[in-house]
Amino acid sequence: MLRSSVVYLLLIAVSAFFFAPFLWMVSGSLKSLNETFAIPPHLLPQEWKWTNYPQALTYVPFARYFLNSALICTGSVVGTVISCSLVAYSLSRVRWFGRNVLFAVVLASMMLPAQVTMIPLFVMFRRIGWVGTFAPLIVPSFFGSAFFIFLVRQFFMTIPEELLDAARIDGASHFRIYSQIMVPLSVPVLATVGLFTFFFAWNDFLGPLIYLTKQEMWTIAIGLQGFQSQHGWRWELLMAASVVFAAPTVLLYLFAQRFFVRSIVATGIR
Repeated sequence: MLRSSVVYLLLIAVSAFFFAPFLWMVSGSLKSLNETFAIPPHLLPQEWKWTNYPQALTYVPFARYFLNSALICTGSVVGTVISCSLVAYSLSRVRWFGRNVLFAVVLASMMLPAQVTMIPLFVMFRRIGWVGTFAPLIVPSFFGSAFFIFLVRQFFMTIPEELLDAARIDGASHFRIYSQIMVPLSVPVLATVGLFTFFFAWNDFLGPLIYLTKQEMWTIAIGLQGFQSQHGWRWELLMAASVVFAAPTVLLYLFAQRFFVRSIVATGIR
């Protein structure tokens, strides 16, 4: 009993340590400018300035940036889930010559840092006229990601082969086995892939900075940086905009915790 209490207290202390910056950001977004720099500082605002949020969102067109980020995230999630699951099915359940060699090449590509391919990709996208559009940020996701291919393949390997043999005896094609057996049984891992892809695309700053040349096409990450450079002295508005930027990822994480748990439990049972 004492040991459990100590563990829980330690976990609460660590959680509070990591939650404190977010709590301070939310508190600062509801303060006035003078109160933000008050000494000594206080956690709760003396005057709740709810008008900071609409004021911050009207300084720059955050609604437009939000829609741009949502479009890129949706395309990236759809492309990554479809491409990675198809490639993972081929590498795990379809027997063909050179499968293991290609899988080793896929794993080896994970060792290449993004900086190595940044310039060749930019040159290629510029030659085909994609610079200044959303295509360089969405289309590559339809060609798979090495890490997610590996993750989904390992989950596919845990599904009993007897289910697939029964489907083959009934005359099911590979696509039917993939769509009606593998995908429904792999919802936890596919949801995990989609969530991580969403987080990466939502927080991506370098990609949109390189390929999006028009301000009306900016994502919310670039818009937040532009707001900081132009109105950085308005800390209360900057914190309000930062809360809006962080809210989707926090809410999505809270909603998606069950998928992580299901994935761990399902893998352990198998």
